[in-house]
Amino acid sequence: MSDPQPACLYCGSKSSKVPLIALIFQDKPYWICSQHLPILIHKPQELAKKLPGAEWLVGVDESSEHTD
Repeated sequence: MSDPQPACLYCGSKSSKVPLIALIFQDKPYWICSQHLPILIHKPQELAKKLPGAEWLVGVDESSEHTD
């Protein structure tokens, strides 16, 4: 069985249509298109339902509210 064609984890666009950027999360490969890269950077909480195990991610605005 061959690997499926890479697709944006946010919108599902394939690499034949848009540039994709590879990322690794919890030792698994994922891809995100250049249009949705800002979501990964600024609003990663929006990926929680699309990226297994990412429920704890917070955005830039929210992270300033948290203290360690």
